[in-house]
Amino acid sequence: MSDDTIRLVTIGRILRRRRRLLAVLAVVGALVGYGASVLFPPRYTTSASVLLPGQWEERELLTQAEIATSSVVLDRAAAALGRPRVSGSELRDRVSAKAADGNIIKISGTADTPERAQRLSDQVAGQFVTFAARLAGDNPDAGAADAPEELRKTVVQTDRRITDLAEAADPGRTVESVQGRAELEKLRAALLDAMKKLDEADPATSKAGMVVMGPAARPTGEAAPTRMQLIVAGALLFFLLAVIGHLTAARMSRRLRTAPEIAAALGSALLGTVDVPGERPAHRPEDRGPRARIRRLLGVDTPWDVPPPQPSGGEAGRRIRYRRVCARLRDELPASRRLLVVVPDGDEVAGRAAGQLVAEAGSDPSPGSSSRGYPVLRVVGVSVSGPLVPDRDTESGALVVLSAGSWTAGELAGIAEACADAGHEVVGVVVAGTTRGRPTRTAGRPPREAAPEFAVHGHATGGSVR
Repeated sequence: MSDDTIRLVTIGRILRRRRRLLAVLAVVGALVGYGASVLFPPRYTTSASVLLPGQWEERELLTQAEIATSSVVLDRAAAALGRPRVSGSELRDRVSAKAADGNIIKISGTADTPERAQRLSDQVAGQFVTFAARLAGDNPDAGAADAPEELRKTVVQTDRRITDLAEAADPGRTVESVQGRAELEKLRAALLDAMKKLDEADPATSKAGMVVMGPAARPTGEAAPTRMQLIVAGALLFFLLAVIGHLTAARMSRRLRTAPEIAAALGSALLGTVDVPGERPAHRPEDRGPRARIRRLLGVDTPWDVPPPQPSGGEAGRRIRYRRVCARLRDELPASRRLLVVVPDGDEVAGRAAGQLVAEAGSDPSPGSSSRGYPVLRVVGVSVSGPLVPDRDTESGALVVLSAGSWTAGELAGIAEACADAGHEVVGVVVAGTTRGRPTRTAGRPPREAAPEFAVHGHATGGSVR
């Protein structure tokens, strides 16, 4: 799988063959999420809205939002809350403000209870309005706030004085009286225009008077992430990590999966592929410990990334494949010879295939012909960690039978070297697989496909298996 693209069928195979393990890991992730929800108490969030009358540009609204969460406003809000252990710096992580449509600043507060969240939002909104009004000059305690009103009064008095002067002027039609009245009217117009510009430029009339649009609503539900969200997130996280771990391990695996790669690693020719009915292998004595039982319970005692069993072609088709392998062995060898059938330890599929191959070789259709008969086969098991093949005795070659996707190139090279050290030439490779279903037995079938008893490791020769 190291060079293959990850496909949906691969993920489906993981879900199907590792469903128990994935379910257990999802439960563990849910428990971790529940523990996180216990460590982090629930939070509640609510918002208070502040209306800014007048015309405001977008950048000005953003500035007001920053002022709402400034240290001055938060410090005053913390003091008004009456909680000595809460400071303005601590409120900064629990208070946020943003500009909304319609010249509205939404101030959100988060606390561990709905009541505290509501009170926090209201306090920050109130302190923001007070501080903004002071900045805009809308503070009745400031002396400068009365200056525009005093100026207006002075302008009104001046206008009345101009009217009195115009009425007291010479009502005649002299040039001097007309010019005087005209100058007075110009002065009146100039004063009114100046007062109009003053009103337009006065921030207290255009952008003051911020209003809190009612108290904040009391929250009825927890703020994200809630306890249920943490539990679901933990289960999903562990599930995804398990799937990604399986995919990563499969891509990093160096086990050979194709018959040509296996034959090249052993340095011999591929004689064919055979199959055995797919069934769960019997548990060996060394697989009866607590760890083995846990592995069987979780479904991790068999590889998940082995090719799925192919549909069975029937007993007749399977026997034809074994006979073809025996025929190729007969054609490759100059005369009837004895061969060792080398099977890696732990390869249950290869062991069953080797037993069937020995049975087919024993049912030679031409037993009377010494030159055209099938070779005599004897099965030996070889440990891949320390391969040791019996020395050459009556056998004059070795036939390696193994399943795909179970061994690396280095392990197979070790088996080939062990055969060479024992004086056996590897005459061929047979790759075994599994098929779905167990076809019914037919008449005339050779002995049943039980895995043969492997010869003892070492230099013992033993007799042939017929």
